[in-house]
Amino acid sequence: MAILVLAKFRSGVTRMDWIGAAVRFVVSALVLMLVGFILPGFKALTFFHALLAAVVIAVLGWVVESLLGRSTSPYGRGIVGFLVSALIVWATQFVVPEMSVSIVGALLAAFVIGIIDMFVPTALR
Repeated sequence: MAILVLAKFRSGVTRMDWIGAAVRFVVSALVLMLVGFILPGFKALTFFHALLAAVVIAVLGWVVESLLGRSTSPYGRGIVGFLVSALIVWATQFVVPEMSVSIVGALLAAFVIGIIDMFVPTALR
């Protein structure tokens, strides 16, 4: 067990990585709460539901990127990345209770989240 932990620390995975990931998820949740508050078609979320949505969005984004490649992921550039982001936000409502998003709300949310992500990167890369 100690050898496994030591190997992980040698491979570059440190405690700070986990703290950074937790901070990024909290920032993502706050962004989702803000989006829910200001956008029509996107129901405002509690912090717990927004945190759960941030985790689901990260997992769905990872799945899309794994299956289709980075250029079609939410972090890819262009209209395809934007539309995939909107689709992931829209699909998240089926996993997260209390989340309700219309298609227009998902498009607007993807746009606002993309703009906020330019200034406060929240993606786990």
